[in-house]
Amino acid sequence: MTKRSPFRCFRTSPEIIRLAVMLYIRFPLSLRNVEDLLHERGIDVSHESVRFWWQRFGPKFASEIRKKRVERMRAWPQWRWHLDEVFVKINGERHYLWRAVDHEGEVLESYVTKTRDKRAALNFLKKAMRRYGNPEKIVTDKLRSYGAALKEIGTANRQETGRWLNNRAENSHLPFRRRERAMQRFRRMRSLQKFASVHASIFNHFNQERSLSSRDIFKRNRAVALAEWRQLGAA
Repeated sequence: MTKRSPFRCFRTSPEIIRLAVMLYIRFPLSLRNVEDLLHERGIDVSHESVRFWWQRFGPKFASEIRKKRVERMRAWPQWRWHLDEVFVKINGERHYLWRAVDHEGEVLESYVTKTRDKRAALNFLKKAMRRYGNPEKIVTDKLRSYGAALKEIGTANRQETGRWLNNRAENSHLPFRRRERAMQRFRRMRSLQKFASVHASIFNHFNQERSLSSRDIFKRNRAVALAEWRQLGAA
């Protein structure tokens, strides 16, 4: 049975839609910034179209990227996860964005809650482990909620805490913080959860760690990532 194209009801070409979604989510740009960049390339669309496209196709593209990553992670042993939570203001109220980062610095899971207690940590861990399996080691800060949740799951012996051990998770927050400022923060938990999940998957897809490889290898990996992006949502 032939897969139906998700772009079938749109007059705009899939290439333009993919480009607009990539620009908005990958880079710290506003909707109007993306509209101006597309206009410079001879593409006349409104910022509201860009908003609709990323809300419609962003989760779909992120799901395809995440599915491929899950398949690779289940085929290879997992070394270490780094867990941390970020303070995010929504309409003046403090919320918490829990994030799981692997040993390569790529964000695995994002989860938004109103509290930072054992129940929130437990739900976050169950969600991440259900999708990616169990790691050999779990690095956290000294928040007691982690220890209580890991003890209930039965993996308390895998927890590691230390002053500098969790720097990888701390550094992974920076791209999200830049996007948060460009979007002038969030107004609902649902929109924060949606964008955090989409942003993490797409940022992982294009993050090539250029400082760890030669120029030739970086260029080749970047070309492969872009080619894979252009095939997302293809029928």
